[in-house]
Amino acid sequence: MTPDRAVSVYLDHLLVERGTAENTLASYRRDLRRYLEHLEAAGVGDLADVTERHVGDFLVALRTGADGRAPLATASATRAVVAVRGLHRFALAEGMVALDVAREVHPPSPPRRLPKALDVATVDRLLEARGGEADDLAGVRDRALLELLYSTGARISEAIGLDVDDVDSTQRAVRLAGKGGKERIVPIGRPALAALSAYQVRARPGLASKGRGTPALFLNARGARLSRQSAWASLREAADRAGIAGDISPHTLRHSFATHLLDGGADLRVVQELLGHASVTTTQIYTQVTVDTLREVFAMAHPRARM
Repeated sequence: MTPDRAVSVYLDHLLVERGTAENTLASYRRDLRRYLEHLEAAGVGDLADVTERHVGDFLVALRTGADGRAPLATASATRAVVAVRGLHRFALAEGMVALDVAREVHPPSPPRRLPKALDVATVDRLLEARGGEADDLAGVRDRALLELLYSTGARISEAIGLDVDDVDSTQRAVRLAGKGGKERIVPIGRPALAALSAYQVRARPGLASKGRGTPALFLNARGARLSRQSAWASLREAADRAGIAGDISPHTLRHSFATHLLDGGADLRVVQELLGHASVTTTQIYTQVTVDTLREVFAMAHPRARM
């Protein structure tokens, strides 16, 4: 069967039998049209003559523009490879070919973005930006929330999921419910405990009076559990008050927590446990952040760094 005919049958299959969305089909048509041009240029007239090298060369052309077309970004190239892999998998299942030559050709991996971490002084400014006014219930709450996020490295979902009984002031520890329902006990610093105590004495009763009663630790203006969106807005307001520009999210404090621990000499395995990572490889990305910091300091301070 010609590649052109195989693509036509495959697209019909996606539309009729799989119910694929039209936008997705349109993208697949564009990607597979480029693939057909690639095969034609290589002199391939039958789908059974396609080899793994043809598919691999197509991936290279997508990323480099070797076929005279504009190179594609990682996400677009990934989509195109997925379309080609789907075509060949379908062709094998339908008996058009005897081998799936695209099986071992994998989409390009997206560039790994290093997490953004604030320096210690900037974190201090952020935390000091909220909770100063006694009658500002939301401000007192937000200060406690931000202190907890930075002190424990909790995910925002873990923080807003806390109940009052999850904080043990005597043991200076917090019980967090992580991904997959896995619980972990993490220590919490005195400044965060002080902010939580101030919140529970000065602000939470007033917020709770507007609701129907809930064990949730962090409450919104209606006395219900604080949402992820509201927590993000609280952080954004604190950042604005502190004059901190850039893209700041609740995860920024988690990144800062991990980076500052490693900068201070903490063992990677300990940081892994504190963050609740299933694998230490996930935690290792923070070591690159600290290496970059060390490199900057070295470049500025060592007398022969720039010679």
